[in-house]
Amino acid sequence: MDTRRQRRELDEQQINPGIVSAAIRGDRDALSLLWDDSRRWVAAIILAHKPREADLEDLLQLVAMQLCRKISTLDEPKAFRGWLRMIAINIARAEGRKSTRRKRSMLRLVGLGDTREVREERADELALSSEQSRRVYHAARSLPAGYREPVLLRCLQSMSYEQIGDAMGLPVTTIETRIARGRRMLREILAQQQKQEETQRRAAMQGSAIGGAP
Repeated sequence: MDTRRQRRELDEQQINPGIVSAAIRGDRDALSLLWDDSRRWVAAIILAHKPREADLEDLLQLVAMQLCRKISTLDEPKAFRGWLRMIAINIARAEGRKSTRRKRSMLRLVGLGDTREVREERADELALSSEQSRRVYHAARSLPAGYREPVLLRCLQSMSYEQIGDAMGLPVTTIETRIARGRRMLREILAQQQKQEETQRRAAMQGSAIGGAP
């Protein structure tokens, strides 16, 4: 219970209009506090929108730089969450466009410019403790953007529906609906993956049996 209370208190600090106002006026301590308190949920948003191969820490640094440069342009302190969310999304999407251009340039360099882009094998550097959790995370990354972001914010950061709605600028009822549908999609994706793996396993066993027959 103490941990939950601490999390609620931290979340309240994240949207404290007084701290945001001080940061807008140029208070460096307030700005530092805002970033320290926002960094974790901003990371979840970046994970929902960035390309697989992009480095999370690099993108977080870019968001922090934009926060420092643009905080004075924020008109309404209560809009801080949604404002910072859009900065994070724009940076993640810009990195995605850069990544696509780099891949296409490399393919053209070797005369393969019209082929399908090669799938990246590197996984995001996220501390996931088990194979099942990795499966769930990668399945969540495949959800449509409108479902992917709230599901990751809920699962990775344990944010409440109200907090997610505040960050995304959506009603709580919409967040509840999207997370419920996102979870159903996740179950369907994981069930389909399991089914495909079982089919492949049976086919491999049958092939081994045939190959070993006298």
